[in-house]
Amino acid sequence: MSKKQKKESFDWKLLLRIFSLALPYRNKFFTAVFLTISIAILGPLRPYLIQVTIDKYISVGNGKGLLNMSILLLVLLIIGAAMQWWGTLLSNFLGQQIIYDLRNKVYKHLLTFKQSYFDKTPVGNLVTRSISDIEVISEVFSEGMINIVGDVLQIVVLLILMFATDVKLSLVCLSVLPLLFYSGYLFKEAVKSSFEEVRNKVAQMNTFVQEHLTGMQIVQIFNREPQEFEKFKQINAEHRNANIQSVFYYSVFFPVVEVLSAVAIGLLVWYGAGGVIEGTFSAGVLIAFIMYLNLFFRPIRQLADRFNNLQMGMVASDRIFKLIDETEPKEIEGTENADQLEGNIAFEKVNFSYIPGQLVLKEISFILSKGKTLALVGATGAGKSSIINLLSRFYEIQSGTIKIDGVLVQDYNLEGLRSKIAVVLQDVFLFSGSIMDNIKLYDTEISDEEVIAVAKQLGAHEFISLLPNGYQQAVMERGASLSVGQRQLISFVRAMVHKPAILVLDEATSSIDHETEEIIQQAIEKMRVGRSSIMIAHRLSTIAHADEILVLEKGEIVERGTHQQLLLNSKYYKELYSHQFAK
Repeated sequence: MSKKQKKESFDWKLLLRIFSLALPYRNKFFTAVFLTISIAILGPLRPYLIQVTIDKYISVGNGKGLLNMSILLLVLLIIGAAMQWWGTLLSNFLGQQIIYDLRNKVYKHLLTFKQSYFDKTPVGNLVTRSISDIEVISEVFSEGMINIVGDVLQIVVLLILMFATDVKLSLVCLSVLPLLFYSGYLFKEAVKSSFEEVRNKVAQMNTFVQEHLTGMQIVQIFNREPQEFEKFKQINAEHRNANIQSVFYYSVFFPVVEVLSAVAIGLLVWYGAGGVIEGTFSAGVLIAFIMYLNLFFRPIRQLADRFNNLQMGMVASDRIFKLIDETEPKEIEGTENADQLEGNIAFEKVNFSYIPGQLVLKEISFILSKGKTLALVGATGAGKSSIINLLSRFYEIQSGTIKIDGVLVQDYNLEGLRSKIAVVLQDVFLFSGSIMDNIKLYDTEISDEEVIAVAKQLGAHEFISLLPNGYQQAVMERGASLSVGQRQLISFVRAMVHKPAILVLDEATSSIDHETEEIIQQAIEKMRVGRSSIMIAHRLSTIAHADEILVLEKGEIVERGTHQQLLLNSKYYKELYSHQFAK
């Protein structure tokens, strides 16, 4: 019982938080509330006026009075319709404006998370939170709480008018209410749990589809289409069953309301007709009560839908607010300006782990001066990529220090720091858009002329200019319409056009043929001048020019020196070199 009370208390707190989203639009919100309340009061007045018209004017043949009452009813109908239009417009505007603001807030919040959060969180879950869950919240305002208040108020007004007119007649026709309220309570509890299940299955399906469409090449290479389809069928079936379960509750509740409504009208006719015959009350009262009951049960039926919309919004908002309230891990901003960064890098006894207690870097120390090149060599999992991730502060170290120009990296402003570090990865990611957009990344300070100049320098201009639309050629998702080599060349242009102080190449030439590699190597030699460069490469020929080479094994530096020094004095590097260049 205490657990349930705690949950209900939390739900009220959650509801207040949802409505706090409307604070920037409080004038429109309160206007919508006022219109809803006015409509709830005006609606029940019509049966009362019809009762007066029948008893005081029609029954005595007063044509003038009938005309006046008809005009009054028409005016009230027009006013009610205008209020309904305005209220619907305002409530839907509120819903759309709030989800616009909330979606911006959620996406901006996601941009503050560190890379480790995305390493362990399925992308499909985040897509569900940012898109479909937020969309549901709009219905809290357009079809949810405001209308629920209006429906409840209309019921209260109807009850007041009914009991003020005749207490016994009201008690007779409303004797079905206990059963109605009990069935409504059961319906509410059942539908809430079913909607939670539906939202969970939607997130699960989004995660599966996003992941497998992204990895479709692997699915097809290993002929896993039948097995993956069976998995999808199972998830889709679970989603269908969850929706059918909620539909089942609707299919039970609506007929129950209809039956109880018919029973109430039947009791009214049975008891009321006798009252009219005996003269206990007038025909106008009986007709008014029939209209009262229709108005009474209409919001009861609507309340089910409106409450479900509210429940769906509550479930979705709970998931969204949990995401917004997520505090770990967040990007921690420094205050040091990085505009004049030169690129003098120093790692001192750096220890780092992705999982607590499992170090992937152990006591890493090195110095890289401005304009020099450092190469990292080692087997997969040795810690090479971890070093460059730490340099850009995608992760935080456990101990030691990382400094650039004598300043701790955590003290730098993140945007400024990362703008001075250009990273070219082996797996190039291109966004949907033009080639120019992918190079400039919508940086308005970079001109088209600068992009073309860098592209010519790196040897990318030739193939880009041969495309049908040149630099405005549309790039499919992840650059699927371009070859691996072309995508890599574009990523080089993208890195260089931002004028970095530090250049990081993570296996950047491993997917390029030898002819293209020669073009890029010449360009890299030009771009390295005046910049600190860190290169990760399996092809040792590409790092022979490096000022220092670090050989890593299991997160530790086991050998260091120049290419020639390592060939003469090392074991691991010499063995690796001999293996690559053995005839």
